[in-house]
Amino acid sequence: MGSFLKMPDILSLDLASSNQSQRAFLLVFCCTLLAAGAQILVKRGAQELGVHVTLQQTVRNPALFVSFAISILGNGQLFAGYVLSGLNAALLTLALKGQELSRIYPIIALTFVWVTGLSLFLFPGEHMNAYRAAGIILIVAGVSVLGLKK
Repeated sequence: MGSFLKMPDILSLDLASSNQSQRAFLLVFCCTLLAAGAQILVKRGAQELGVHVTLQQTVRNPALFVSFAISILGNGQLFAGYVLSGLNAALLTLALKGQELSRIYPIIALTFVWVTGLSLFLFPGEHMNAYRAAGIILIVAGVSVLGLKK
């Protein structure tokens, strides 16, 4: 009789861990969308930046880095992209907490799929070819296989 009373506790733990796992997968999936949006914003913002500064120039003249950092703050799309990247990192940390990394992290690869799709739609110079299409198919297939239950 004592073991019978413990059964619901075990079942509720399994249900809670299953529910927690589903939330983690959903959160990581949302992180892929957030990361894709961040990357698109960074790309758009980077296009608005003026002169390209190399690392060598920055080492010689550290004031160039300060000037670059200030230009980031004044560039709304670039700044928003970096903010979304930071938010994505924080949410990803929550999603990965206590979950099996090898099953949940491959979902992040879907970010490549979203970025490619958004790039084709938002940037006229982007194009799709057979290699990129094959790569996207392989990414989606790989994420699907890795997400299968044991």
